[in-house]
Amino acid sequence: MTYVPDPARYDGRMPYRRSGRSGLLLPAISLGMWHNFGGNKPYENSKAMIHKAFDLGITHFDLANNYGPPPGSAEETFGRVLADGLRTHRDELIVSTKAGWQMWDGPYGDLGSRKYLIASLDQSLKRMGLDYVDVFYSHRPDPDTPLEETMGALDAIVRQGKALYVGISSYSAEQTREAARILKQLGTPCLIHQPSYSMFDRWIERPAQAGAPVLTEVLGEEGIGSIAFCPLAQGLLTSRYLDGIPADSRAAAIDNPFLTADKVEVRLAQVRALNGIAAARGQSLAQMALAWALQTVTSVIIGASRVEQIVENVGAVERLEFSADELAKIEAVLKG
Repeated sequence: MTYVPDPARYDGRMPYRRSGRSGLLLPAISLGMWHNFGGNKPYENSKAMIHKAFDLGITHFDLANNYGPPPGSAEETFGRVLADGLRTHRDELIVSTKAGWQMWDGPYGDLGSRKYLIASLDQSLKRMGLDYVDVFYSHRPDPDTPLEETMGALDAIVRQGKALYVGISSYSAEQTREAARILKQLGTPCLIHQPSYSMFDRWIERPAQAGAPVLTEVLGEEGIGSIAFCPLAQGLLTSRYLDGIPADSRAAAIDNPFLTADKVEVRLAQVRALNGIAAARGQSLAQMALAWALQTVTSVIIGASRVEQIVENVGAVERLEFSADELAKIEAVLKG
């Protein structure tokens, strides 16, 4: 059956926000494929989630070379969905991918060398069946490769026509400022920074040490957009854990280092208190947490395992404003 997008997808419900001082508009909600889109998941469910996201005005799909599992399979899934009918709407889509974490064996399959970044993007394009991506990221800083080499590779990728824009992810404020300087000098501005950010992870708002720059301030000064990954703290800022840790949850899995049972237990009282504030606003906890993050960043990346989660999360855009009293109550909970 041929996919026909919802004709009302641009009806004004989804806000589109300018990324820094660029010409690119991003949806307030973007769909990430870190989990649940790999080769170990049912293809039809992945396709249904991508279609529903697009129907709801989500035009930005965030990937990386190592997303899966197995690594690379999320890009293969997305390429298959494109081939199944979504490719007709390629010019409406923002497709981003990254390289910087371990992808293949040997000395050239990790971190930030020119060799790795360019080879990785070539592989990503083949997996997705694309001639170019809209945004290509250096997925993390490389402590051993000169920043000039990493940023030079990003510049070369744009000049080769393999990406329209470039970005960085998880760079410190100092590293971001220097990366922006190098890229500006090369003639390929840094479009966007992708940090972790949520109510429980606010490092981008604070200096790493006394006298150090603050990432949000550097982004503003340099005209760089921002897009948060893990805005729901790996699902902790949802209704999933209000009554404890379900046996089938991510926190109960023994092989998940990102959200452990210990991390859930120490946050449960805060999660329940925040849920009460969200209920008073007429939102779910997830919706409020996304709306809160969108006070600071350009866009947030949501993950999903079901279509219904995407529908719920997009509902966050229906109430993005906070009163001073609501913000004060949230701060009191987070500091408690």
